[in-house]
Amino acid sequence: MMKKILLASVFFFTVFTSFAQEYTLKGEVFDSVSNVRLSSATVFVETLKDSTLLNYTITDSSGKFELSVKTKENRARLNISFAGMRPFVKTISLSDSSIDLGIIKLEELTNNLDEVLINVNRAPITIKKDTLEFNASSFGTRPDANLEETLKQLPGVEVDAAGNITVNGKPVQRILVNGKEFFGNDPKIATKNLPKDIINKIQVVDTKTQSQEFTGEEGDSENKTINITIDEDKNKGYFSRATLGGGTDDRYEMSGIANYFQDELRLSVLASSNNINSSGFTFDEVFDAMGRRARSITVSGGSFGINGLNFGNNTGITKSETAGLNFVNEWGEEYELAADYFFGNNKTDTRTSTRRENILPDRRFFTNSESNATRDNNSHRGNVNFTFKPDTLTRINIRPSINGNTGTTESSSISQSLDEQGNLINTSETENRNDNLNFTFSNDLSITRKFGSRGAFLNFSFENENNKSESDNFFFSSRETFGANPSTQIQDQLISEDNNSDTYQLETRYRSVMTENLFLDVEYSYEIESSKNERSVFDFDNTTNSYSDFNEDLSNEFKVKGETHIPSVGLRYEGDKLRTGFNLGLLNTQLRTENLIQNIEFNNDFNNLFASANIRYEFERSKRISLYYRNSNNIPSIQQLQPVRIQTDPLNIIEGNPNLKPSFNQNVSLNYNNFDFKSRSGYGFYMSYNYTSDQVVQVTETNEDLLRTTTYDNISGAQNANINFYYSKQIKAVNKDTYRLRGNLSGQYGKNLGFTNGQQFESENYVVSPYLGVTYEKDQVITLNPGFGLDYNLRNFNINSNRNEEFTNLNFSLEATTYWPKNVVFGNDFTYFKYGNVAADFRSTSLQWNMSLGYQFLKDNATLKFKVFDLLDENIGTRRQTGDDFVQDTDQLILERYFMLSFTYKFSKFGGKDPNSRRRF
Repeated sequence: MMKKILLASVFFFTVFTSFAQEYTLKGEVFDSVSNVRLSSATVFVETLKDSTLLNYTITDSSGKFELSVKTKENRARLNISFAGMRPFVKTISLSDSSIDLGIIKLEELTNNLDEVLINVNRAPITIKKDTLEFNASSFGTRPDANLEETLKQLPGVEVDAAGNITVNGKPVQRILVNGKEFFGNDPKIATKNLPKDIINKIQVVDTKTQSQEFTGEEGDSENKTINITIDEDKNKGYFSRATLGGGTDDRYEMSGIANYFQDELRLSVLASSNNINSSGFTFDEVFDAMGRRARSITVSGGSFGINGLNFGNNTGITKSETAGLNFVNEWGEEYELAADYFFGNNKTDTRTSTRRENILPDRRFFTNSESNATRDNNSHRGNVNFTFKPDTLTRINIRPSINGNTGTTESSSISQSLDEQGNLINTSETENRNDNLNFTFSNDLSITRKFGSRGAFLNFSFENENNKSESDNFFFSSRETFGANPSTQIQDQLISEDNNSDTYQLETRYRSVMTENLFLDVEYSYEIESSKNERSVFDFDNTTNSYSDFNEDLSNEFKVKGETHIPSVGLRYEGDKLRTGFNLGLLNTQLRTENLIQNIEFNNDFNNLFASANIRYEFERSKRISLYYRNSNNIPSIQQLQPVRIQTDPLNIIEGNPNLKPSFNQNVSLNYNNFDFKSRSGYGFYMSYNYTSDQVVQVTETNEDLLRTTTYDNISGAQNANINFYYSKQIKAVNKDTYRLRGNLSGQYGKNLGFTNGQQFESENYVVSPYLGVTYEKDQVITLNPGFGLDYNLRNFNINSNRNEEFTNLNFSLEATTYWPKNVVFGNDFTYFKYGNVAADFRSTSLQWNMSLGYQFLKDNATLKFKVFDLLDENIGTRRQTGDDFVQDTDQLILERYFMLSFTYKFSKFGGKDPNSRRRF
């Protein structure tokens, strides 16, 4: 079957027929007043008959352009636009294969020419100072496409199977609608639900904080934000969608989302319930809540995860119920409000089998375990973003947030340890019930005052986060050891634990203008972190038949307080092409620990040089290189500092170390990216390196009965490095067929250190992951997306010269979606995995096939679908993970094959019209 699939994909990729002739247009664009060459002006050609876009490009740094056009017509319309200039429009004769248009001069834009403004709005792409803007209507999609399908058509934009977005290799962190967040910070809610019908412009900018947006500072160029502007005549109306489905094995889904727009007012409501591991409201156009790609490989430290995008938990089977409300509005120029609330209930069943090889300096031993758990959790989350602008120079922003969770977990496990010869050394069994309560309140207050229009400002910010958690764990364990001195240990306890942590951060920054492009920054940052843990352990008393015997050895009350002071001064230069700056200061950390039961205190002060620097050079608007450096520290957690024994794993007893120091991290990164609009191709690379001093590491002792005790210590020398190369290419044929090629080569290196049985060890991990993907789209007929990747993993253990680990994982995928015959959508998603070197009793290969067949009717508003998850019933939950002194394989409970029939209905109305009434395939 796979052979037939490959042959079919090759056939569709090689079919390309066109009777059109190709023409090449050349020219140079100047400012008519200053005679300056205009870089990044938009040049596009369209048909005279119906204004169909034939091709487009932008001028290079010298104002030159070269544009290839394929058409059967002998005349076409040439358009050239540039921000602030009157567009150039000319009908050209296509008589020669090469046409030199010579020098073209643009005049200043006047505001009384409506036809000029219309022409500007029709430009497919506009490049401004810090903004890349696309005209949504210039890029063809299916009539009922959503934002995600539209983004896939944009040059330089990639959307992977999990819905993650990159622009010229940079990840997209946020999706805004008319400058406001759409249901918090989950971009997929916007990309899966916003219909193309209402979209006017798609703007791509560097991610900025609200203070940076107000002051005009440079944002985070390593991450992107997409802002969707809605057509003015469609910013009044509503769109909604509801899905109901039922299937075999009692699988079901119910979900809906409704959105109401009225100028600046926006109200959104969503709700869902399902037991198919889905959030329920990140709809896929073909598979709905089932998800387009049910599985993905995520490489991290030599491991790969399966089912990396599940709601509530990464493994197991989850029944989830969700409801949410989002409100956005403005009142005049002074007040803005955005608020949202989410409720969620998750019930998750998990089951895990583990085979673990543990590596010691002089020997190895093996651990086999089986565990299962049931978790029931209720969550409430609310966010408010309020902005007050008393005048044009002042902005006050406050963002409070609350998050509350209550839940119960019931779990059990059995485990056994064997030596290298396979002899049984120990066994253990555990059962526990954990009732927990967690509550978090956070707030972010920012006050910014600008001075004049040249860039000077004063910013004051205050942040806090307050966490409180309580848990009661009824814990039972039985541990049996064999050998020279066999023994049995029973542990029947109530472990009651209260944790409180509070973080407050105060920061003030003043920027003064030294010259037009040179700025002086003076900053001071103060952060205080305090944590308190009260752990009370009660043994079961057979006399009273209750948990009343207080265990002093396992109980403790412990406090940690850390303070960080960072005074710094910096310079920043912001030119048209070169932007650079640095900050130097003092990084002072004070760490206080207090054992309230034993009345013991530890006080330490640590001083480091604080430094951050960056430089970015922009060769052209779509080609830049940047270099960053920054250092920081991390205070150890209260669990790592608290000197109390934790025995909830009978085979591994953990005890903290109050003498730990904060770790000190230094990070440097280099980034280069280039996108050529002429050839529709882009490439770039990203490299980063991190070195950690005084890293907190585990110190483990394993005795002859293979019982482990673990504590913590500081050690310097941990390193990790990443490098990533990417390439993308898009070809748009005259018959509207689209071909996309995307390639990626990433590499990771990690060096970790630790101690085991009194010996310091190092482990080095190498991961190399090439990937190649292709897309073929026959306009409104078929879409094919084959992809192939592998992950090569190598870990060297110097702890034992006789043991290294090397394995390769392979994956192949093919997404095939057809939109023919009319109103019928047929989707097939194939994913093949082969895992290298997993345990003999675990399956190492998987071929998963998800299928969907949908029929649209009632003016395309209604869709009836038949869907199959894992048609071949070949899905597996295998995972291999390599650590500093172990190699571990797991097999987990996962969602298996089911069949489902669903019904979806969409109803929309914008500007008094139903957008579906004009749709035609």
